Amino acid sequence: MTRHPRKAPAAVTLLALTALLALAMVAAISIGAVNVPLGDVWRIVLHRMSGRAAAGDLALDQIVWNFRTSRVVLAALAGTGLAVSGVVLQAVVANPLADPYVLGVSSGASLGAVLAFTLAGGALGGLGVSSAAFLGATAAMGLVFLLGRRGGRLAPTRLVLAGVAVGYLLLAATSYLQLRATPSELRAVMFWTLGSVAGARWDQLPVVATVVLATTAALVLFARRLNALLAGDESATALGVDVHRLRAVLLVLASLLTGTVIAVAGGIGFVGLMIPHLVRLAFGADHRRLLPLAAVTGALYLVLVDLLSRTLARPNELPLGILTALFGAPFFLWLLRRNTSLD
Repeated sequence: MTRHPRKAPAAVTLLALTALLALAMVAAISIGAVNVPLGDVWRIVLHRMSGRAAAGDLALDQIVWNFRTSRVVLAALAGTGLAVSGVVLQAVVANPLADPYVLGVSSGASLGAVLAFTLAGGALGGLGVSSAAFLGATAAMGLVFLLGRRGGRLAPTRLVLAGVAVGYLLLAATSYLQLRATPSELRAVMFWTLGSVAGARWDQLPVVATVVLATTAALVLFARRLNALLAGDESATALGVDVHRLRAVLLVLASLLTGTVIAVAGGIGFVGLMIPHLVRLAFGADHRRLLPLAAVTGALYLVLVDLLSRTLARPNELPLGILTALFGAPFFLWLLRRNTSLD
């Protein structure tokens, strides 16, 4: 009789990961390039959370609330969005190597942002960099969506190939614009395309939070149908799932998540690839557990990576994409070596 390894209890682990996320956010708000007494940090945070305006030292209030707290919240939201999007895309295209950037969404966002930086000094037709990036991501998604259809239906393999082709095409256009950029523009473009939450603003966060949390909740409702997709199109259809319509809806939701995150945090790679695999290894492929656990794990991971990015080389700050690649690439290579199903 074959014995299968027991999976860790998902509900208990979800609570534990949520507690770890809260502790990580507390640590990330408390630590920074400027030394602020811990008592002052939490006096400011609690004062602001009560809905009151700044009080006391305005410089400390600016550092703790507008710089640290906002970026920690954005890091958690970005990690959630990228991890959940990765889970969904790996199921939709039936490819364990898929991540939110496989469909060219990242390249579209980068092109939109670079256009805003280089042609309009940070504004394109009245749009800011974030808005231009989101429109670029949406346009790329629409193009891949059209190219990935065969006989009026979405084909997973065509989607991946179309995403790769469109991504390289948009990357070429982005590279050309970078050659035309001034040194100051180029520095801003490179930092943005490598990913950062340093520019987090409170006026952006309500929209980002609404999109990420609402879309994640909606995707959890699709968990059973995502499980059906794992069994193959024929089996899913036999279970009453409209496979082609389901793929279209899931792609739109995943691209909305990715486009929203990239528009405010830039290109952060490997989160959507690594976190779903990590959670799947520990808890199995049931999306009823996988989606919420990946959401919390992604948030925890990116909060910790952001903390490292601004403390490893103080007072300088490293782009998030460098660290996520540094951690993600070895994990990916290890995964390739141990996973015989990819042979």
